[in-house]
This record gives sequence, structure tokens and C-alpha cells, in this order.
Amino acid sequence: MSLIGKEVLPFEAQAYQNGNFIDVTEANFKGQWSIVCFYPADFTFVCPTELGDLQDQYAALKSLGVEVYSVSTDTHFTHKAWHDHSDTIGKIEYIMIGDPSHKISRNFDVLIEEEGLADRGTFIIDPDGVVQTVEITAGGIGRDASTLVNKIKAAQYVRNNPGEVCPAKWQEGASTLKPGLDLVGKI
Repeated sequence: MSLIGKEVLPFEAQAYQNGNFIDVTEANFKGQWSIVCFYPADFTFVCPTELGDLQDQYAALKSLGVEVYSVSTDTHFTHKAWHDHSDTIGKIEYIMIGDPSHKISRNFDVLIEEEGLADRGTFIIDPDGVVQTVEITAGGIGRDASTLVNKIKAAQYVRNNPGEVCPAKWQEGASTLKPGLDLVGKI
């Protein structure tokens, strides 16, 4: 069942960010745009490349009013240990949520039950705490965080301009579409 258009379900978790342990709940996703990026596990191979790439986009995302959260089924303690021992992960400034209870992974429907790990899932959540985009990839396929900047811009544009939609490959400042009878069969 699709999570698009649904509010994030309640959860409580501990996270690691910039040398501190913090508490995070679904309430953190309200009042701002959020990206939640699930990955299988700390101390692995594809995951640090993705999380490092996400850090490379963090300043651009922050400038758009977005907070980034990474989530794995590891603990917040494991996130700190990984942060302290990996050059790539040591650069991460965004929030790293621990989900050892698997509640968040189940809420977002990305838990691989038999492995106790999360799929690679990326979710864009609007300021009302409602899921606007979902992308889930197989474990061996790394994601490209640069695509998130344009997805956020499109989601923000559509939210701020009711009745308009962004076509494929839309870039900020480009033309949008106004769905209506006059466009049927003309695109």
C-alpha cells in the first residue's frame, strides 16, 4: 500500500548528530520539509557512499528549508562509533536515527523482516508531516542524492502553486503545466 499522501506514523527514537545523542519523533518532521533516507546497515559498503553523497547535498537542501534524517536498524551508539571511525561518515552533519526496534522501518514499509534490515528507501515529507515522494531501490543499487534537490524544488513549487504540476525533468524557473481539458491529447 502506498504511503504517498499519508501522514508519518508516530514513533520515538534516539539519534546521533554532531557529537550528541538526541531524541527524535514524527513531530520533528512537521513545520519543515524533511528527507528520510533508510539504508541497510552501518559499517557496510554501498551505504557510506550514499550517506557521504547525501552530506555533499546537505547545504543545498538546508538552503531550501529541508532537514535530512538517515535511518538504519542499528543503534544510535553504532552510528556514533561509525561516525568516529569512518572518514566519510565522520563528515556527516545531519541526523542519524537508530531504529533497533524496527518500528520506524515498519512504519515506512521498508523493513526486510527476515534480515532485520531496512531497504534503501528515500522519502520526502512536507511540512504537514505527509509523505510526498517514495523511492525504494534494491540493496546493491546506490542512490544519487543530487536528484533530491530538484525533487524538493518541484514538491515545494507544487505545494505553493495549487493547480500547477511539474513535468518530467522540470528545473526551477522552467514552465509548468496546468492540467485541464485543453491539454488532453496535446502533450
